Amino acid sequence: MIQPYLVILPTKERGRGVFAMEEIPARTIIEISPVIVMESHDRTSLDQTKLHDYIFEWGGEKKQCCVGLGYISIYNHSYTSNCEYEMDYESEMMTIQTVVDIKKGEELFINYNGSYDDPKLVWFEVQ
Repeated sequence: MIQPYLVILPTKERGRGVFAMEEIPARTIIEISPVIVMESHDRTSLDQTKLHDYIFEWGGEKKQCCVGLGYISIYNHSYTSNCEYEMDYESEMMTIQTVVDIKKGEELFINYNGSYDDPKLVWFEVQ
């Protein structure tokens, strides 16, 4: 399920991102999408490809990884994101929910550290 008011558009610094085409209240689920789960030995190969920038660590011990379908892998990172994600390991799904009110035209961000306001540095330089 992806809300129809979400679109992927180009961004100035990050290639492309997910944007809201209407106002969205805080605590609104905007996407529930499946993921493709891969084992730890697959991660070694994936880390050598462009997919490295689009995978999430997966599982309680973070030994697996996944690629989110839907728009999941297109949300850009922010240390003060306006959305958060939840992983359902059993059903192999991810949910994106807003944490603040979103304005029309605003880009939607998640914090790649897992918590919407986690200040821990990520593995890449943030623009």
